[in-house]
Amino acid sequence: MRVSVLGCGRWGTFMAWYTNKIGHDVMLWGRETSKSFAGLKETRKNEYLSLPDTIKLCSSLDKSISFAELIIISISAQELRSFAKQLNSIKESQNKTFILCMKGLEASSGTRLSQVFSEELGRNVNVAVWVGPGHVQEYVNNIPNCMVIGSENVDITKKIVQEFNSDLIRFYYGQDLIGNEIGAATKNVIGIAAGMLDGLNYSSLKGSLMARGTREISRLVRVMGGNELTIYGLSHLGDYEATLFSIHSNNRKFGQSYVEGERFGKLAEGVSTIKALKEISRQYEVELPICNALYEILFENKDAKATLENLFLRPVKFEFQN
Repeated sequence: MRVSVLGCGRWGTFMAWYTNKIGHDVMLWGRETSKSFAGLKETRKNEYLSLPDTIKLCSSLDKSISFAELIIISISAQELRSFAKQLNSIKESQNKTFILCMKGLEASSGTRLSQVFSEELGRNVNVAVWVGPGHVQEYVNNIPNCMVIGSENVDITKKIVQEFNSDLIRFYYGQDLIGNEIGAATKNVIGIAAGMLDGLNYSSLKGSLMARGTREISRLVRVMGGNELTIYGLSHLGDYEATLFSIHSNNRKFGQSYVEGERFGKLAEGVSTIKALKEISRQYEVELPICNALYEILFENKDAKATLENLFLRPVKFEFQN
């Protein structure tokens, strides 16, 4: 099958590498002005992997859309709406199946990414999400993991799983799009909190963070209309090891760098997600203590040590009381 991957960052380039590895004909799109794309054109390498010559590189969005039946999108979550507007101007986009391989929420509105995409391209477009644990650095060394494909159309979900399942990535069918998207986005937020605890030498509190984080986000999913048990699956709790403990996690490293007063130069999607969760908390009138504490630290300049100590060491209460 022909597959186009739109976005040539760390994850997008891996998507192209992986789909080619399992036997698909792949085209990787990047902006002509992108340093990442320029580097791939020159050397077919980045800091994570080398692309085989069988993968086509293209800077034309029209050609990339017309090339394939399945279109994988892997860009910054905050760029998705403007990017979807571009895709909407390409007539052939209406006949394709799009897979969103990114984890986040629209910061200004709190909108889920599949909703953002559908709002711009219309409800009739086929859109799925690809979420779950795993790092490029481990996959390219043949270390396997499990991930989730989810959509509102079970036939689309099954088709994508059939095309992409392999010994390297074992896929599960996502049954709750709300829970999978919220879970995938918010695990990055919990990852930032974990990094802050590491930076403060409070790593032992990450057990409490895991327990309370899943509880907090499961309540959110429930009030949004999803299945609260989804949070205990691969998209959220299942991704904790890769996000709260891994040396490869950008979000964990961002949190640690922040409290240590060091600059972190790579994208940490969880920062924008914290803004989105502030809006969602207001819309749904739900308390999100961990997310709110991170908002205060990052956007209201509250002291991280004092704020996190107050969060975890506040007065005694029943463990499972809302």
